[in-house]
Order: sequence, then C-alpha cells, then structure tokens
Amino acid sequence: MLMKRIYKVSILFLGVLFLGSLNIMAQNAWLNELHYDNSGTDVGEFLEIVIENPGSYSLSDFSVYLYNGNNGGVYDSQSMDNFTTGVSVGNFTIYTWYPSSIQNGAPDGIALVYQGTVISGQFLSYEGELLATDGPAVGQTSTDIGVMEDSGTPIGESLQLMGSGSSYSDFIWQPPASETPGLENNGQSLGGAVDPEPSNYPAIFAATASGLSINVSWTESIGAQLPIGYLLLGEKEITTSFDVPVDGIPVENDLDWSDDKVAINVSYGVGEYLFAGLEPNSSYSFTIFPYTNAGSNIDYKTDGTPPVANASIANITVINKETFSLGLGNWTQYSVIGDQVWEWSDIYGNPPGCAVMNGYSGGPVPNEDWLISPSLDLEGFVDITFGFDHARNYGSNEDLFIMISTDYDGVSDPNTGTWEDITSDYTFPDPGSWTFNDAGIGDISAYASNSTYIAFLYNSTASDAATWEVDNAEVLGVLSTGISDKNLTKLNVYPNPASNKINIEVKESGLFKITDITGKLMIDGGIILGNNTIDIDILNRGLYIVETISTNGVKSIGKFIVR
Repeated sequence: MLMKRIYKVSILFLGVLFLGSLNIMAQNAWLNELHYDNSGTDVGEFLEIVIENPGSYSLSDFSVYLYNGNNGGVYDSQSMDNFTTGVSVGNFTIYTWYPSSIQNGAPDGIALVYQGTVISGQFLSYEGELLATDGPAVGQTSTDIGVMEDSGTPIGESLQLMGSGSSYSDFIWQPPASETPGLENNGQSLGGAVDPEPSNYPAIFAATASGLSINVSWTESIGAQLPIGYLLLGEKEITTSFDVPVDGIPVENDLDWSDDKVAINVSYGVGEYLFAGLEPNSSYSFTIFPYTNAGSNIDYKTDGTPPVANASIANITVINKETFSLGLGNWTQYSVIGDQVWEWSDIYGNPPGCAVMNGYSGGPVPNEDWLISPSLDLEGFVDITFGFDHARNYGSNEDLFIMISTDYDGVSDPNTGTWEDITSDYTFPDPGSWTFNDAGIGDISAYASNSTYIAFLYNSTASDAATWEVDNAEVLGVLSTGISDKNLTKLNVYPNPASNKINIEVKESGLFKITDITGKLMIDGGIILGNNTIDIDILNRGLYIVETISTNGVKSIGKFIVR
C-alpha cells in the first residue's frame, strides 16, 4: 500500500511538472519595438512588449533582461509589472519600458523571460549575435533582428515589427521609422487578417561591382499593396533561372556561397544590400521577390517577371589584408609624442579584434602616434584600392589622418619620410559613436611602388582627444601585363603570387615561354598535357607573362607575380 501511495504521488508530481512546462511554452509574448540610438545624445530609449491574453497571467512573472555583448552578461533588468500599459488590440496588450540606458551595440541583446525561463525565440540582439554568460539566457546564443539604429538615426524613430498576424513569426523587423510606444507599430495589425501579395516588383534593380564586393540596389515597390520586405537571391553565374519561393514557406537567410547560391531577407525601406568577399574573376546574378506578411502567412510576389541584375568581379588580388583578429598583425605602431600608443583590443571591432588609439588620460593629452602597414609591393598592379572599417567616439575627426608614402624606410620616425595625406578619400563618423562604419574605398594607384606604406596617423591635443578604432584594413589590386585582358586566352597559372615554382595547366602538349614586362625572355621549354611545374628560382620579384603554344598552334597567355 505504501508503494502505491508513493506511485500516485509521483504521478501527480510529474503531472504538475508537465503542466508547468506546458504553461511556460505557451506564453505568446514578444519584443515588438526598440529604440536604443539616435543622432546626438540618445533620447527616449525604450522597448515594447506584446502579450496575448495578459489577464491570464501575473505580469510580475514576466521580466526583461538587457545583455552586454562585450561580455555576455546582464547589465539591467525589469519586471513587467513596472512597465507602462499601452493600448489593447483584440486579445493583445502592449507594454513599454524606458530603462535609464540601452546600450548601442555592437552587439547587445534583450531576453524576454517568463518565470525565470526565456520565452522561445525571445533572446534577441541587434548589430550581431552574442552568447549569454549569465542570467536566464546563460549558454544561449541570441538571434540578430537584422536591423539597427546608429548615430545618424533621427530622434523620434525606432525599430519595429511590421505585418499582420498573431505571433512573433508573423511579423518582420523594419529599419528606423516614427516611433509608436504603447501603440501598434507602423504597418502592423495585431491579430489582423493577412495582406495580399505586393502589387509590383521594384522598377529599378541594379548590381554594381567594386573591388571584391557587389552592391545590389533597387527602388522601393509601389502600388496598392506595399511589401514589408524583399527576398534577394544570388547565384555565381550569369543566369535568369532562379529558385522561385513558395507562399507560406519563408526562405531563411543563407549567405554561404559554397553551393554558388545565397539568399537574404531585406526589410522594406532599405533599398540595397552589399555582398562582400566575393571571388575574383567571377560573375554573379541577382533577383528580387517582394513579399507581405511573415512566417506561415508569407506571400511572395511571383507572377510576372522578377527583375534580374548581373555584375562581374575583376581578376583582383588581395595584396594585403589585416583583420586585427589576433593583434596588430603585420602593422606596427610608432609613437612620436605622448605616453599613449596604438594598442590591440579583443573586445571591440567588426567583428571583435581591432586597433585602438586613445589620447585621453585623466583628460586630453598631446599625442602623435602612427599605425603603419608593412611594406607593400604594388608594382605590376593597376586599379589599386585601400579600404577599412572604423569607429570614432569622443573628441573630433580633425586630427585623424590616413597617410601614404613611397620613400619611408619602414623603421625610422615616420616624419623622416614623405607622406601624402589621402584622408579626404574616406568617410568619418559624425557624430561619433562606437558603431563601426565602412570608411569607403580610396584609389591609391598613383602610389604604386615596390615599397609603399599606408598609415593611420593619430594626433591629440590638450583640448581634443578622440578614441579611434580601426579594423579590416585591405589593399586590393588588379595584375596588369600591359595587354588587354579581353585579348587573352585564359591560362591557369598558380600559385599567384609565386616564389620558387609555378604550375601551368594546359590541355595539349607544346611549348612555353616566360618573359618580363619588357618582353625579355627569362625561361622557356616544353610542356605536356595536364599540370606542369616550372622552377622560377632565377626570377627576381616582379610581374611576368607566361605564353604557351600547343602543337596545333593554339596560344594562351597568363600572368603571375613573384614575391
């Protein structure tokens, strides 16, 4: 009899646990609106939560936790019984909280919690993902909402969910728009009927290549039914044949080109997307599908003919790239004046890991500090560009410079060399913030030499000391033979750049010759079908042309550089 009683109690206990778990999973609540950054001093930062049937719960069982992306820890929290109650729409009620501060990223996060457990899908972040190290989300990785605010966002705007439906997955995040705390968002219908498919495709759709990137842009769709977002598809070939999305089945973001295809969802109002890190000497095609609603209610426009745009990446060489992921890398700091120097940070960056200079020590102090690239051999290249990401806060942009030299010796005081100021080719954040910005691409072709140096020059004074963070410094160029590439039959030559040996792949036996850019013969001999390894130890550094002629008279020309 005792055993039966224990058994019954156990069953009852398990039943309670099961019902409790079911109750936690059943909470239909979500982050609906967010404002964390704007131009000037941040004003009116807030977040908004929607709960379905809030009368069924105690608001004190709900809470919000704010997460710091730098260390994954909680920096603020609030029970929802302290939120301001807004309007109710059907079974849904909107609640608003104005914390003392919401961090600007990148990234930072928000967790919506019920009875100590994060509600499914509600550990969210902005400006990237983060791993929680404490609090109710510990061990979880956040989901990036995909839109952001920055120091240029007007006061009075926020990030909002848009669309019609009854759960978080029915809506999609939109870029900054006029804020609506305590009210339905712009273009939102809580519990409302779903919208029909968009009326039109974008009228203008274009793809523009720059360096190893392609920027895809479009005009916003117009008509009686506007979209809430766009599905942008890309393929690594020139094509008009794309996978057509199916209504009710959202296409997830996929930016992995390993299968030569990508997909990205872009909010209405953004109008462009940049695909970076593409392959040299490759062509790409893109198309776009506007859609309404989200989740199982998503409705793509698929009738008619979607627009297609193409762009090609030139045969570009990455001459030097420094991500500062593990330190200052092959860049070196040189301090002329002041105790502060360029240092490495593993906390900040895009992604984390960057070079930092700060001339503030109890107040602004005078400094002159250089962060200098390694010697860059730019001979034999054309269309040479330099780009980087950076953030600037405090102080001003007035004493921050990008410099370039072709006579610096690489070790002495930089002031012993001749430097050109190319700062005007780049964009600086104004006003300052901790948000990393693409500084733009500068053409440095005029400074091509066998020993070119680029430098970030930081100056501070007793009255002005900015914090400057630099990341992803990259020099690109196109190898040039002096012969128009369109007249060349492609010849596979690798590695390129080379040092001791090269490989030449041919489809027929024949002869080869290697000449320098003046036409002087350096090496020649016979080749056979397939791969041929050629010893180039006798070649000095520089650009060379290799020409093959098959037994039936077919000529092919390639080019390589020796380091």
